[in-house]
Parts: sequence; structure tokens; C-alpha cells
Amino acid sequence: MKLLTLNCHSWMEENQLEKITTLAETIKEKSYDVIALQEVNQSIDAEIIEGHIKKDNFALVLLEELKQLGVNDYQFTWDFSHIGYDIYEEGVAFLTKHSIEETNAFFVSESDDTNDWKTRKVIRIKLTIDNESMSFYSCHLGWWVDEADPFKNQFDRLYRIAVKDEKFFLMGDFNNPAEIREKGYDYIMSYGLHDTYALANKRDSGITVAGNIAGWDQNKQDLRIDYIFSSTPVEVKESTVIFNGKNKPVISDHFGVEITI
Repeated sequence: MKLLTLNCHSWMEENQLEKITTLAETIKEKSYDVIALQEVNQSIDAEIIEGHIKKDNFALVLLEELKQLGVNDYQFTWDFSHIGYDIYEEGVAFLTKHSIEETNAFFVSESDDTNDWKTRKVIRIKLTIDNESMSFYSCHLGWWVDEADPFKNQFDRLYRIAVKDEKFFLMGDFNNPAEIREKGYDYIMSYGLHDTYALANKRDSGITVAGNIAGWDQNKQDLRIDYIFSSTPVEVKESTVIFNGKNKPVISDHFGVEITI
């Protein structure tokens, strides 16, 4: 099983369509089972295609690009978290080539006001892969230090829902560096979850953010803040950072993480 997580920074990137093509070509090459995406945007004033999906929804455009490449076995689901940059509806998404048996989305932030850019929503899908049922969560959480809505409270809400699933994976941008002790990363690990990066038989630096980006404006360090956590110990053959300029071109202000289980 191959998994990928990526904060897309969608429609905020230069040469965005070229970068979507790079992502689609990589998906075709790698044939991921499950892809978790964050910062998946669509314009507020774009044409509605179906339900709450609009014409320029990043995941929809990516799916269409995959079809142009002859890849027709992926489907996607998306949900709206908050307004971003005054012009976008920002959300989280999944692409998968497996049949989605269940999907739901829920707020993990204190607020459910979609006009507040700190409002956070997580989307879940349930799949059966190799005759085993499991759930996946695409997550984009806040910061450890936030007086109005600290990370700890958001993660507590997420875990209370996720723990109801027998086996699950939490994938995404957790905005808490693994390098900092006694804060967000250690709090996640205190729940007994398993960092697939640490479990991997082969791994690289794990760094997914280099220098300052949106939300980390003063940062000057390399950070590992994008993760794939498992509820149970799994055999991870390899954990690799991708779209970092060394392993595929950079396509976002975050690098992606791919694992093979």
C-alpha cells in the first residue's frame, strides 16, 4: 500500500497548472492507494459543478489532469474548512483508487465559523484494502501556542473520533515540528500512535518545510511538520519526502511525504 500526503498551497503557487501536471504525472507513476491533500482551494465565485464542488476546485482539476494522462481509476472527496485569502474556499481532500465506503467531515477547531481562517475541519474516508477495513483522515491542524484554539484541544477532538475506528491513519499538515520536545509532536505520540517515519526501514531527513512559509513567517529552520500516523504498528518499507526539488520538482510551500507499507 502506498500513501501520499501533501499540503497543496493551491492556487497560491506560481505556474500552478504546470505544478498540477507534475503532481498528476507523479500519481500516475507511483499509483498511490490513498492521497491526502490539504489547502485544497476553490474560488468563492466559481461555477458550481455538483453539490459544493466548484469548477476550479484543485482536486477536481487534478482529477481531470489525471484523466488527460489516461488515469481513470481515481475518485475524490473534498470538504470546506474556511475562507482563505478572502477569495477561496479552502478545504481538505482525498484521492483514492479504492471504493470509498464511508466519508464524513467534522470540525476540530473551537469555532465552526468558516469566515475565520483558523477554523479547522478534518475529512475521513473508510476503505477496504486487501480485505482489511481501515479509515484515513486528512488533517490540517493549528499551532501548539494559540490562546483561542490551541493544537492540544484540536487533536483531542480528532482523536476522540478517530479512535472509534479499529485501524486508522492520520495524514497531513499538523503544524507542530517533530524537532521540538514537550509540545505538539510529543503530545500526539502520548496517545500511543505510531509515526510511520520512525517505523520505516528506509527513510530520509523527513523535512517538509524549508524556511519561512505562510503560518511560519519567522521560521528560519528546516521542519518536519507533515506526517502519516498509524493507530497500529505497521511495517513501513520506506518513508520519503517528495516534491522537494531533489525527489521531484517543488510544487508547493510544503513538501510531500510518501510511504510504502
